[in-house]
Amino acid sequence: MMVSIKVNLHPDGSITSDMDKGQEENGIALQKITSKADSANSHANPIFSMETESDSGPPPYIGPSDGGENSRSGDIPGGGHLDDKGYQKRATSPSNISINGDIQKLDSLLAVDGTNVETRKRHKSDGAVPNTPVGKTFLDPNNKKSSMYESKSTISGVKFDDSFIDESGTTLIYSRHEKVPLKDFTMEVRAHMDIKKFLNNTVLLLDLTQVSLDAIIDEILHKLLDTAESKVAFDQARSALFTHDNVHQLTRTLQCTSISEGGGFDYDQSWICAIASVPSISRRHVGIAKLKHPANFGPSSQEVYFVILILTPTKEKSTKNDLETGRTFSTIFSDPDHRTQLLDCHTEEEFKKVLADNTNAMMERMHHVDEKVPTFDNEKEKKCCRFMTGVVGDLKRRIPHYWSDYKDGVVGPKSIQKTLSTTFFLYFACLMPSIAFGVLNSENTYGSLNVEKVLYSQTIGGLAFALFGGTPQIVLLTTAPLALYTKIIYSICEDFDLDFEAMFCCVGLWNTFFLFLYSAFDLSEVMKWSTRSSEEIFALFISIAFTIDAIKNTVQNFDVHYSIPECANDFNSTKVAVENALNNVTAEVRPCERDVSLLYLLLLLGTLWLGVTLYNFTKTPYLNPGKRELLADYSLPVAVVIISLIGVFAFDDVNMGKGFDSARGNNIFTVVPLHKLSVGAVFGGMGLGFCLSLLFFMDQNISAALVNAPQNKMKKGTAYHWDLLVIGLVNGVLSIFGFPWVHAALPHSPLHVRALADVEERVDQGHIYSIIVKVRETRLTAIFSHILIGLSLLILPVLSYIPTPVLYGLFLYIAVTALTGNQMFERIMLLITEQSAYPPNHYIRRVPQRMMHFFTLLQLIQLAVLCVFGFTPYPYLKMFFPILIFILIPLRQKIIPKIIQQKYLNAMDGH
Repeated sequence: MMVSIKVNLHPDGSITSDMDKGQEENGIALQKITSKADSANSHANPIFSMETESDSGPPPYIGPSDGGENSRSGDIPGGGHLDDKGYQKRATSPSNISINGDIQKLDSLLAVDGTNVETRKRHKSDGAVPNTPVGKTFLDPNNKKSSMYESKSTISGVKFDDSFIDESGTTLIYSRHEKVPLKDFTMEVRAHMDIKKFLNNTVLLLDLTQVSLDAIIDEILHKLLDTAESKVAFDQARSALFTHDNVHQLTRTLQCTSISEGGGFDYDQSWICAIASVPSISRRHVGIAKLKHPANFGPSSQEVYFVILILTPTKEKSTKNDLETGRTFSTIFSDPDHRTQLLDCHTEEEFKKVLADNTNAMMERMHHVDEKVPTFDNEKEKKCCRFMTGVVGDLKRRIPHYWSDYKDGVVGPKSIQKTLSTTFFLYFACLMPSIAFGVLNSENTYGSLNVEKVLYSQTIGGLAFALFGGTPQIVLLTTAPLALYTKIIYSICEDFDLDFEAMFCCVGLWNTFFLFLYSAFDLSEVMKWSTRSSEEIFALFISIAFTIDAIKNTVQNFDVHYSIPECANDFNSTKVAVENALNNVTAEVRPCERDVSLLYLLLLLGTLWLGVTLYNFTKTPYLNPGKRELLADYSLPVAVVIISLIGVFAFDDVNMGKGFDSARGNNIFTVVPLHKLSVGAVFGGMGLGFCLSLLFFMDQNISAALVNAPQNKMKKGTAYHWDLLVIGLVNGVLSIFGFPWVHAALPHSPLHVRALADVEERVDQGHIYSIIVKVRETRLTAIFSHILIGLSLLILPVLSYIPTPVLYGLFLYIAVTALTGNQMFERIMLLITEQSAYPPNHYIRRVPQRMMHFFTLLQLIQLAVLCVFGFTPYPYLKMFFPILIFILIPLRQKIIPKIIQQKYLNAMDGH
């Protein structure tokens, strides 16, 4: 704010001031100023100048005399003369003192050596009122405020009326950050009173189109200060809110920070609360603006959707001042789920209702803040027998939420939309791999396990776990490791002349027995020592497995249709036919079908490109946020349907063939004849069942750990022991009927959680990242999707026309999208990234670069060992793959801490 003050310097050395009428009315007074004789330093203040009414330019600086001819006398500009010490003295004619800058500096500007200033120290928010020309109002944003100092800075043709800016346009900004606690609605009485008073009286501005800070603040101030006091308070409020007259920056703000993964912190950049005290208002004002488009207000506020403005009187009770009132509303807006719901409000009534409901819910949560849901039951006493204690604890933790598991899928903003989109996502994400692995199992077992059986297994197992499982977000699936293990069993049966179906059932029942022991004796508590490193290594291995399956199938297609002798330029089909006839060979000459392979590659990459493009559509500026989110939610179904239609109809002249045999079997639910196995074979199956149980144990628990990771903000608790027991029982039933096994699938389970989540995007130094705000912990998506899979058995002939490359394109889509949030993959990419482009992640800030890359190298070595045993062409070596997964945990806990310091491991390998 700028104030104009006229000061008269009298011949007797005294100084008096004349205030204009408008300023006197507003209580601004400058007391009498008396002068000391022979001021030696009155010239020394660089932002203090004196000019006569007839002299428009500033006087020159005249320092101490050098003893020259005119050193002690003579005319100088402005009618002054030199005193006996060689300093300039001004004439005693009336003069103006023009001060441009902060009122807080007023006493320092006038109190130079030689002047005794008696004045009240003022803050700029005290609000001296500028002279206003006739015809202009104080509420006019275009009103130019008169300055108390003449501007001396002109940059690029722009004159700056600011005494704190030098000739080059440079100034200093003083910033200070301070932590303040959230308001405790259960203990602080004023918080209750503020909520009751302001929830219905808050001024709201919804869907503002302005994006500049000045325009937004002006809009709120116009709406807040609509009374007689606004003429004075408007400029006072602006002066108190901003640090600078030209490049506006908010003086005092409140924002929320949260602990990020690994111990860093993030700013909640979607909102900002500006606070100020204004002397001319008599009551508190609260205004909230919801922007239609996010605005960039600075480094920690680059995606602002909400602007909260708090104005309080200067003389206000300490519990009602601007900071305390700001804390109340900042605490309310610190809840990301609350902000997400407010973004969907378009009327004031709806906005205020959501504000009130969420505030009441926050108050209720604060009453129970000490009640945390444990991951495992606390060991109050060491018991010699812990049989089934973990299972009972899981049931006690999860049964109270069973009804809400259904309700949460339909109640709440966007819940129905998210439930529908996630249902279709799960349907295609489970159906396509089931068909692909059904084809693979059929080839490995010569039709004993086919696509039809896999779909039955998927439907039965998925529905059972969705209804009775403790963590319904976990997705069950027949996976690549299970397909490999099935092939091992089939090879053993061929080598020892055993009945495959009976042996398969025997191994499955032993697996169920061991899983029962693991759950009954709480062995899942070993996951207490499982870290992010082990989980991400296994997740990355699964992504690699999906990618290798897609590449392997593509190479096989090219070997059959592209890289064949019939496609060589010098191939002579007539000559080959004659030679076959002479040698009595009945082999037919195949036609060259390079178009089949090229179309295969086109559909494969097209499915990947379209799916990933739609998945990342929320990061583009196209359409509006609601439509972008809708396309991202349906990215997988849309990609599969569109590319399938293109392959079937646009290229109908290219014979791609059917994806699988759609013939239905008879007596599908026949019990497997176990009596065909000898006693030795049964105990041999026990060894295979034990290794298989380790695979189930690690896969199930790692999937559950990734689903319940802290960044997912799951609230209903875990059920490791109960889930393992349910998985064992489900696979025992499937084994009896000779159906393929199912277990927790990666990366489907974490992707299921993300599909049900509301996310909030943040920007940090140009890098965009998203955090999960809320997850709808519902069973409905898994139930509905597996019902659709069961109904798909009725249209198997139609599904057989889905091009095979679309199925494997879906594999690539799942592998690529699963890399989102995988910090191991992010650190691998840093190895080939320019250092100046490193994102500002917490581990980059807290860990030396060499140590970070060394840890990544250790993870890559562990991943390479898993890949060697997982993809080896020797079936018997693959049996040890589950054991290697289990070894990752003690390796991380006992060996790696001896190589890398624990503080660095906490930063890189903590949830």
